[in-house]
Amino acid sequence: MRIIHSMGHLLGGSLLIAGTTIGVGMLAMPVATAPAGFVPSAFIYILCWLFMLATGLLIFEANLWMPKDTSFISMASKILGRPGKVIFWLMYLFLFLTLMVAHLDGGANIIHSIIGLPISHFTSAIIYAIVFAPVVYLGAHSVDRLNMILISGVILCYLTFIGVSVGSINTKLLSYAKWTQAWYALPILFTAFSYQVIIPTLVTYMKRNIPKIRLALFWGTLIPFVIYLIWEFLILGIIPVEGTNGLIEAGKLGKNAVEPLRHYVQSPIIFDIGKYFAFFALTTSFIPLALAFFDFLADGLKWHKKGTKRLILCLCVFGIPLVIALKYPQIFIVALGYAGGISCAFLFGLMPPLLVWVGRYIKKLPEASPQLPGGKAMLLLLIAFSFIVLIGEILQQVA
Repeated sequence: MRIIHSMGHLLGGSLLIAGTTIGVGMLAMPVATAPAGFVPSAFIYILCWLFMLATGLLIFEANLWMPKDTSFISMASKILGRPGKVIFWLMYLFLFLTLMVAHLDGGANIIHSIIGLPISHFTSAIIYAIVFAPVVYLGAHSVDRLNMILISGVILCYLTFIGVSVGSINTKLLSYAKWTQAWYALPILFTAFSYQVIIPTLVTYMKRNIPKIRLALFWGTLIPFVIYLIWEFLILGIIPVEGTNGLIEAGKLGKNAVEPLRHYVQSPIIFDIGKYFAFFALTTSFIPLALAFFDFLADGLKWHKKGTKRLILCLCVFGIPLVIALKYPQIFIVALGYAGGISCAFLFGLMPPLLVWVGRYIKKLPEASPQLPGGKAMLLLLIAFSFIVLIGEILQQVA
């Protein structure tokens, strides 16, 4: 019974990480990586997975220095001081905002596709927000119940999509390769592979069992990696990269990876399954994200989540991103790029090695052994890589 209980924690922890990772980024990844082709994209997938696994281990190490139930922002405050707390808070706010904008814009496109009526992007975005805002207003219990249904939809549609679309793959399309283009997709991949915010919860859930948490981090990040790679293989094997209605054009128009399918599959069933998968995948991450944003604002403003203040919080969570999504339609890819290339690169790329550097070598915190080998050289390598992504995203947007 002890073995079963122990494995249950390991399985639960792994699925907790995988569930946090898989979300809206999955719909953008084939579009973002398409200019590079499948093989270069697969290489960047591996690189990004290993990088995010490494920074996850560093956050785990930093969390072991803290008391039980210490949040990510509290870790920054205790290790880096008040400036670290303020910077983390602002970066989290920017991350929540950009991700909410991306979800609302993407949701509008999917609602338009599912309804199949000549309604505007404006109307579709408002419908998507109005349908799900009450669920977040009602709280975590309602979100949990709806999310179980949505996750079931994701799994069912994903497996069905694999089954019905394999026969439509053109292996010649997979031979397309431009290695120099692969690096531009890193901001989107950072968004898609991010999960680190759940680590403090994971440490508490698994009772600080270091060997099992390390295993959960490995398996929990490997599951999304495999799922993403299969998805990439299917989409890039069906939809041409270049040309009218290709993936590059979809990226320029701010569309997700499912939209161009209608032009390249003979069976409408494949496209129908694809668009419902897009709906479930996007909404599964949208609802918990909105709830987390709601709680984040309440905590930052020190507001009780009751009465008029609860309504104001909900209006801020949905209203501000909705206005941006309506003002700048087709901002889906751009918003995800900002989220990954700036917020995720800073919070989950740059800051974990900085936290550990300060903890290990400046404050000399003794409680936990290093969770990532390589010493200062490894930390400097991770910091340099994060800076490259940050600077690359800023230059790309300025240009």
